[in-house]
Amino acid sequence: MKVIGTVGLPGSGKGEAAAVAREKGVPVVTMGDVIREACRERGFDPAEHHGEMARTLREEGGPAAIAERSLPLIESELESNNVVLVDGLRSDVELDRFREAFGDEFLLVSIEAPFETRAGRLLERDRDDSDVDREALRDREERELGFGMGEVMDDADVVVDNTETLSAFRERVRAILDEDVGSLTEDGYVTVADASGIGGGPADEVDAGDAR
Repeated sequence: MKVIGTVGLPGSGKGEAAAVAREKGVPVVTMGDVIREACRERGFDPAEHHGEMARTLREEGGPAAIAERSLPLIESELESNNVVLVDGLRSDVELDRFREAFGDEFLLVSIEAPFETRAGRLLERDRDDSDVDREALRDREERELGFGMGEVMDDADVVVDNTETLSAFRERVRAILDEDVGSLTEDGYVTVADASGIGGGPADEVDAGDAR
């Protein structure tokens, strides 16, 4: 059994990692979907109230509220799958909750790239105004970091510098999903805290521009 969590700022490549997982038949539990579902349950538009609902859930249920809501989904998937990807950790409290729940079977992967690289990707994607307005993007990232995302990235078991080609990044993600992290220890774009691929300790610091 392995639960693989991902963390990263907008445009880093978390969505692409999730896409690779789905292609391989690995179930993906997206923490953002938990928030969107809470919006729908309460009659709010997820596109407009996502951030507000995230704050509300944490105010009502504590800082680990979104992780708590994700746990039953993860555990359900583990009943019939050996690997589950959890997309989008945002706080050290969430990280602590997952490590408490899954112990050494939880592996945290930080996906990183410099601001301008990520901004260019978001410009191409052009989902909303914050993707094309650099100041809005910086404000959005400050909100993300305000939840404690920087601390989570610093405590990752594996750091992937996603500044090479898309195909190379996807190959690295496949190796992680195949629980073959050890094969990446000589990869200059990956830093692994534990060559065995077992979670529980932070990776050595890497230079990923101003991704943090």
